[in-house]
Amino acid sequence: MASQQTMDVNEALALFFFAMEDEADSGEESFLTDEELAYQDGLDPAEDGDYEEDTTPPAQARQETPHSSEEEGPPTSPEASQQLLGRGHRLRGRTRSGSLRGRQRRSPESRSRSRSPQPADQTLSWNDESQPDIPPVPKRFLPARKPGHQLDPTSTYTPLDIFKLFFSDTVAITLCNNTNTNAEKNISRGSKYSWKPFSVEEFFKFLGLTFYFALVRLTNIRDYWRKNTIFSQQFPATVMSRDRYQVISWNIHMSDPHEDVHNDKKKGTPAYDRLFGVKPLLDDLRQACKAFYHPRQNLSVDERMSTKAHTGMTQYMKAKPTKWGFKLFVLADSSIGYTVDFAVYSGKSVFASGVGLAYDSVMSLIDKTHLGSGYNLYVDNFYTSPKLFKDLHSMHFGACGTYRDHRRGCPRTTKNAMTKKDPRGTIRWIRDGPLIFVKWMDTREVSVCSTIHSAYSGETVQRRLKAEDGSWSAYSIPCPTPVAEYNRNMGGVDLSDQLIQYYSVHHKTMKWYRTLFFHFLDIAATNSYLLHKELCLEKQQQPMTHRAFLEELTAQLCGVTVDVPPTQEQSDHIPVPTSDQIEASKKASYGRKPCVHCRKTKQIRRDTPWKCKACDVALCVIPDRNCFEDWHQ
Repeated sequence: MASQQTMDVNEALALFFFAMEDEADSGEESFLTDEELAYQDGLDPAEDGDYEEDTTPPAQARQETPHSSEEEGPPTSPEASQQLLGRGHRLRGRTRSGSLRGRQRRSPESRSRSRSPQPADQTLSWNDESQPDIPPVPKRFLPARKPGHQLDPTSTYTPLDIFKLFFSDTVAITLCNNTNTNAEKNISRGSKYSWKPFSVEEFFKFLGLTFYFALVRLTNIRDYWRKNTIFSQQFPATVMSRDRYQVISWNIHMSDPHEDVHNDKKKGTPAYDRLFGVKPLLDDLRQACKAFYHPRQNLSVDERMSTKAHTGMTQYMKAKPTKWGFKLFVLADSSIGYTVDFAVYSGKSVFASGVGLAYDSVMSLIDKTHLGSGYNLYVDNFYTSPKLFKDLHSMHFGACGTYRDHRRGCPRTTKNAMTKKDPRGTIRWIRDGPLIFVKWMDTREVSVCSTIHSAYSGETVQRRLKAEDGSWSAYSIPCPTPVAEYNRNMGGVDLSDQLIQYYSVHHKTMKWYRTLFFHFLDIAATNSYLLHKELCLEKQQQPMTHRAFLEELTAQLCGVTVDVPPTQEQSDHIPVPTSDQIEASKKASYGRKPCVHCRKTKQIRRDTPWKCKACDVALCVIPDRNCFEDWHQ
């Protein structure tokens, strides 16, 4: 009887996990696809061989599985049930809340079986630095506009003037209208707070306080309005009340709430836009970033993680300091870190080109009509692929980036290949038309692909090496040209991220679109500061520091100045009458006393009806003789 009950329980659990597996395959919102799981690992299934689709026939797969059942459907024996339960516990995937559920992740063994690796072409051979390389003819740099800022150099721009290039009055009017509509909708649903129309002037004051909170950090927003403590902040209350700031924060809205309803009805269809709630501001900001600055020749593309948010679009990247949050693909100027363009990844796994996320994300940011031609693009190994680099080369764009050996089209020959025992500074390279594949031994092997550079042009780098006797010495070792140039120009997005993180306006919020709203503010403020630096350098003026610029911007948004008049200390050193005469006719003559200052400095007696209240000494206070002032000096 007990064994029969055990079998019934096992059968029920087996059926449950079997149903879960079917449900996981159909869940669009709750479960990540295999492609998205690969992206979290920094891989692109369209380019990385380890994530190709399984082509093993089902019958053959069943034969290879030692404990698989010959019949379809869930197993019913206790042993088979335990096997299925074990498989259920190995389900890996992440829901939007971060719990482990969803699709089964293939084991490394199954991926290696399903992978169809490219055969190594042994007709090719790796070359070393002693063999000359003929690089492709460099592309002529023809930008569509003069590189640099696109502002009037004869005009004077305050921090607020530059910031309004990105958050213009037109943008503010749209945000205010949508915020007012959203507040009315929330009140009609039962929200208990008072609301008055949100104006453009109040909107900029709201932004000013938001930047103030980034410069003066406190744990809680409400702490900025604390009173009667040594930690009280006096300024925020002079701009806006605490309750007003909070109610604006709760209702700030970028899209039209009425249009949100129509978009929500499209959920589950290709027409549904997951970024609809931020689209108006997103489009305006991207257009402004491109309009007021034209990048110099070297560009970089990389991911940027905004701060944490728990939505279906939340991504995980273990290599980033901020591991959970919205992922943005960013195109930045390598020289100053200006954000030229960006795109928010919404978690979609269907791409227009059919060649993968890495390819599409780069191509979506490269607009030849806007940029021109002859640019050099630097990317990391997530984006680098021979197809991308060749397509960019045909568009007259150079490209350089680290690459992964298992990427499609990368050389796999072992003839004269580098080994782990080769000394530091060893170089190997292969040219395939415009592509140069370079391997360099530093502390570990470095692989770089480029359509811009030759393999080696004589550059060296300094490294400290340990001798046999245990001493350390500095040596110069050869360094391939693509590696050296990659290190110089790849940091554009990292520089932009660094500037943003110094004074980020982000604070905890309950709505995902507010997280992106704060990040858009960070982009606008950072780009504004970089434009300010460009203007000052052109006029040979000393630019403000980053903090000083944001302080000035905060003050101008709030309608005040950074410098406040010094508070006058209260003092008892004031002239008062020497007597307490009540009759008006006697006040000027009765009770007069000799001036102490006249007697001490001029040795003469002069009577005066005035004295200092604090010093209690008689002093002259008349138009041609102010002993009171001289005495206190």
